[in-house]
Amino acid sequence: MSTFWSLWISVIVLGTIFGCAWLLWATRKSQTTDTETDRTTGHSFDGIEEYDNPMPKWWYYLFLATCVFALGYLVLYPGLGNFKGILGWTSTNQWEAEMADAEERYGEIYAQFGNTPVAELAENDEALKMGQRLYANNCQVCHGSAARGQVGFPNLTDDDWLYGGTPDDILETLHNGRQGAMPAKGVMPNMTNEQVDQVVNFVLSYSGREKDAEAAEAGAEVFAQGCAACHGADGKGNQAVGAPNLTDNIWLYGSTYEWIKETVLYGRQNQMPAQGGRLTDDQIQILAAYVYSLSN
Repeated sequence: MSTFWSLWISVIVLGTIFGCAWLLWATRKSQTTDTETDRTTGHSFDGIEEYDNPMPKWWYYLFLATCVFALGYLVLYPGLGNFKGILGWTSTNQWEAEMADAEERYGEIYAQFGNTPVAELAENDEALKMGQRLYANNCQVCHGSAARGQVGFPNLTDDDWLYGGTPDDILETLHNGRQGAMPAKGVMPNMTNEQVDQVVNFVLSYSGREKDAEAAEAGAEVFAQGCAACHGADGKGNQAVGAPNLTDNIWLYGSTYEWIKETVLYGRQNQMPAQGGRLTDDQIQILAAYVYSLSN
């Protein structure tokens, strides 16, 4: 954060605290008596009159105490621009401390499964229960609680895999993540709108859903030039680069003419974040077994 913004934030924060303290003091000073009176503010509604009594002392001192507490907090913890507080607390070191504590408490439990092959773990009920909890904490936000995916996020319960569904493939995905990229118009950046229509119809023809048979026939040549390099001449995909199979009617971004046209025109960018470094090797082994079990 630049010095200007650091000072700007500090002035706003401190100004707010001292402003509240001054307002309390000024309001208290304007009171003419510390005892209750029959004087009203002149405001009356539905037979109820508003009295002009002073703020109770305990309430006044409690307000002041919150201002003092706020200042003490800002001395100890971050809150004033670039000032980190004298305790040196950050959310990162707090997380690291909690993770170290969790590893100390639960590391041995995970370790008992860490050297067991994934396929074998997938038949171990205790390991699968642990894997399900790891999945719920780390994966379901994208792939869904039932692991059936959603638009842009693969279904993990079928046998259609972008990068392969063997234990080694799943471990590779979890450890290092995946970076998927479908370039706009494939490897044929000069593809015309007519050719886009043709190739979309050709792709739809794999499942017998083309809108224009003549366009689909012409799209075969466009597909060969712009798409076959990744998806293969037969459209069955290439797991080495994460290119999906276009012939099985399983779609990551929808299967309508409009969805596929948008994909061809603008491309797609996908990222599966690496779990290595976030989870231990033993946890990833157990998580991989759970994911493997979903489709096996």
